[in-house]
Amino acid sequence: MLKTKSVESPIAKDDGLRLLVTRFRGRGLPADRYDVWMASLGPSEKLLKGVLGGKITWKEFGKRYRDELFAPAATDKDNATIKNHGQKFTLRLVARLAEKQNVTLLCHCAEDATQCHRFLLRELIEREV
Repeated sequence: MLKTKSVESPIAKDDGLRLLVTRFRGRGLPADRYDVWMASLGPSEKLLKGVLGGKITWKEFGKRYRDELFAPAATDKDNATIKNHGQKFTLRLVARLAEKQNVTLLCHCAEDATQCHRFLLRELIEREV
């Protein structure tokens, strides 16, 4: 089962594998608040600043965030056989783990936030992978 939470929310037994899915770990955040930090699943700094600063809408943020997750990496431009498909394989891994155990996607946003990338990420994992 795939769930979402704020990294600041109380840790529960049924959280299962706790994945911090932000580019920034956060100063002073104890490492015991999460099991694995997957910075590559968080939105880019530029994109995050754009939505938080009101320069782009939430809808535009969602589109660009998805584009970032599936963008091919420039470091793989020389691979003729195996291409990099962004985070597609990582998203598949999280989806398969969530089929077998609880997985909780964590972000720094408040627990009651309605616009947070962790919800978009969960949707992408559940729907498209």
